[in-house]
Amino acid sequence: MLRQSDKITALYCRLSRDDELQGDSNSIVNHKAILSKYAKENDFTPFLNIINEWYCRDTSKKIRAVMKSKGEAGEHLCTNPPYGYIKDTDNPKQWAVDEDAAEIVKRIYALCLEGYGPTQIARILKTDKVLTPAAYWQAQGKMTNQPIPENPYHWVSDTVATILEKKDYLGHTVNFKTFKKSYKSKKKCYNPEEKQLVFENTHEAIIDTDTWERVQELRKNKRRPTRTGKTNMFSGIVRCADCGEKLYYCTSRNFEARQDHFICSTSRLNGKEVCPTHFIRAVMLEQGVLAHMRLVIACVSNHEERFRKAMGAKQKAEAKKELAAKRRQLTQAERRIEELDRLFKRIYEDNANGKISDSRFQMLSDDYEQEQTELQEKLLQLNEEITQQEEQAENIDRFISKVRKYLDLDELTPAVLNDMVKAVYVHASDKSNGAREQQVDISYDLVGILPAALLYDLQNGETA
Repeated sequence: MLRQSDKITALYCRLSRDDELQGDSNSIVNHKAILSKYAKENDFTPFLNIINEWYCRDTSKKIRAVMKSKGEAGEHLCTNPPYGYIKDTDNPKQWAVDEDAAEIVKRIYALCLEGYGPTQIARILKTDKVLTPAAYWQAQGKMTNQPIPENPYHWVSDTVATILEKKDYLGHTVNFKTFKKSYKSKKKCYNPEEKQLVFENTHEAIIDTDTWERVQELRKNKRRPTRTGKTNMFSGIVRCADCGEKLYYCTSRNFEARQDHFICSTSRLNGKEVCPTHFIRAVMLEQGVLAHMRLVIACVSNHEERFRKAMGAKQKAEAKKELAAKRRQLTQAERRIEELDRLFKRIYEDNANGKISDSRFQMLSDDYEQEQTELQEKLLQLNEEITQQEEQAENIDRFISKVRKYLDLDELTPAVLNDMVKAVYVHASDKSNGAREQQVDISYDLVGILPAALLYDLQNGETA
């Protein structure tokens, strides 16, 4: 190989018209000297930069290919497990529950169910001197890329919010949550959920599905304290039965508890009455919801099987038979569609070879296409029915499990309300009979609004 000094480099010097008859003028000599000096010092650098860039890009592609392969196989892509987990001592590729940290994760979710937001939860953890994740890992002698705060108990709302959103705590592995636009950039971008890969039940769960889903619902309906600093457990849950908008919590430092109330946010908008005034006192709302919840709990717990039947979720043995029959229909429809594809291909070839006439081909193809269309519609319907039936049976079981937790319910707390109820719909009051009457509908988690007639029949043992 030639040394760098043996390589040939072309330099371009420009000669002006004033100097063209005088040979090399001072300007040209100077120009040559400057170019020669620059070439000696810098000529090979761009080539080195290009080679280095190619090498970095090639290495990046190989690393991305390896990570993509691991991620698609369901392996964990992060170096360290999230807060609440540790690497399994027997198999470092697996995660095991870190009991101490897991208790803090459970507490954070419990506080959210009690109505606290990330900022309030962070303040509680700081007051109780709970180590932040980074400080906890440092105390355990582990490496962390997170900065260690001067105050090891200084929790921030972003950390709490991240913990409340992690699907990993359900026992699932979630890969490809982030990506980088280029190997030159260190900035991480978040992938939309449809581009992420979720592998279920890959490690022990810390948070159950019901709790996680309820927390996500609550996080969508953020609750802000009033100017007085007072809050109410129904804020974000109670809605107008007519327009569907939230009811505002109204209070004052001078109000007694019986004077706090909720009013429709759109009852008066820009000086106009958009929706009939929906007004209800907070204390009456709490008493009414508690009474209804106790009635539901008593009816469901005492008449479990009748409740299942009344809700359309039949006994497991019957449900299995129905599902098996629908799946057989599904398989038959799929096979017939495949057979029709083959028949259509055959008559097309017969028509091309002159074995059947154009009119005969058109008639048969129309019949086959119509049958295929009907079968495809039937497939969609069967799939939907199977999915609904499976989800319905599962939701009923999950709701009954919730009910069993509150058999001795005496007091309505934010945690109980948020666990059991998705929304409360308040109707306009009715004074036509001389007394103020008001209908309130409670939409329970997993089962929705339970009709009064259903509860009456269960209570009186009239449901077959």
